Amino acid sequence: MAKTKTGKRDLDSYTIEGTNKVVRAGDCVLLRPSDNGTLSYVARIESVEADVRSNVKARVRWYYRPEESVGGRRQFHGSKELFLSDHYDVQSAHTIEGKCTVHSFKNYTELKNVEPDDYFCRFEYKASTGAFTPDRVAVYCKCEMPYNPDDLMVQCEGCNDWFHPSCMGMTIEEAKKSEHFKCSDCAAVNNAKKSDASLLLSPPGDGKVDSKRRKK
Repeated sequence: MAKTKTGKRDLDSYTIEGTNKVVRAGDCVLLRPSDNGTLSYVARIESVEADVRSNVKARVRWYYRPEESVGGRRQFHGSKELFLSDHYDVQSAHTIEGKCTVHSFKNYTELKNVEPDDYFCRFEYKASTGAFTPDRVAVYCKCEMPYNPDDLMVQCEGCNDWFHPSCMGMTIEEAKKSEHFKCSDCAAVNNAKKSDASLLLSPPGDGKVDSKRRKK
């Protein structure tokens, strides 16, 4: 173990009190909040050290929840979404409650089952200015909103864009049962072609609706 400052030692790992779970630099952890009844804080361990009295402390980089950021939670933010901030801190290791996993956005959308300790991050957040990186994100559907992995979306067979069933006048149940889907714009174009006498023939579509959470 390398010495950092007088009387302090860098530790390779720390075992969470009352468990056999070991945390190391790079792991994501849940930390006990100061107020009872609030959600656990989420952070990434940067380093672990002990002082001369064997008090263990962890240097962490905080994840912010959307409601903790400037602008607050928005419609497209997922319930398990976090922002990796530029806010670093030192916390007593005994405040660490457990380990968690913060996935990339792509990996999170590909999970078959989302566990309670699964989160995802697609933005970095500068706490001092409220700026996000990246500062732009792709939008979908008629509502032109970014993708929220909590919400079902269906893909149009015509334009291949993704739509919320509610924006298309459909219920979620109808969307799941539908084998073919065209958005209102593509359906209008298709109907116009059908009404153009006998010069244009529209072959029947052979695609199926992909109603999984994952977008292509």
